[in-house]
Amino acid sequence: MDKAVKHRFDEYPDIAQTQLKALRSLILQVASELHLGDVEESLKWGEPSYSVKTGSPIRIDWKLKSPNHYYLFFHCNTKLVDTFRELYGDVLTFQGNRAIVLNISDPMPEPAIKHCIELGLTYHQRKHLPLLGA
Repeated sequence: MDKAVKHRFDEYPDIAQTQLKALRSLILQVASELHLGDVEESLKWGEPSYSVKTGSPIRIDWKLKSPNHYYLFFHCNTKLVDTFRELYGDVLTFQGNRAIVLNISDPMPEPAIKHCIELGLTYHQRKHLPLLGA
């Protein structure tokens, strides 16, 4: 884990750390399964960020002002969140065109989140396809 990212994870409350580490693991797992190459892990705007050459960066975070939620952030100038809303509007909650909002005390809806991560990490290959080829 990147040293700055580890320091940021250490600052989160325990329950947020657990959920965010699960998201991090899922991002790394998807990138590995899809053979997307090295995942760049860094801090962007103080949030852990994950990117590969074929995709749009994915950031994850927990906010003190909304302690019951944690987030996956996507670039707001992509079709990602709009596509996720179309595919998973009955399963996931969204914040505008930039984030998936997850409840910190609920189990992660892993199949939907994994698919969203896959679409994000392969965005540049899919952005011309209807519903990103989902």
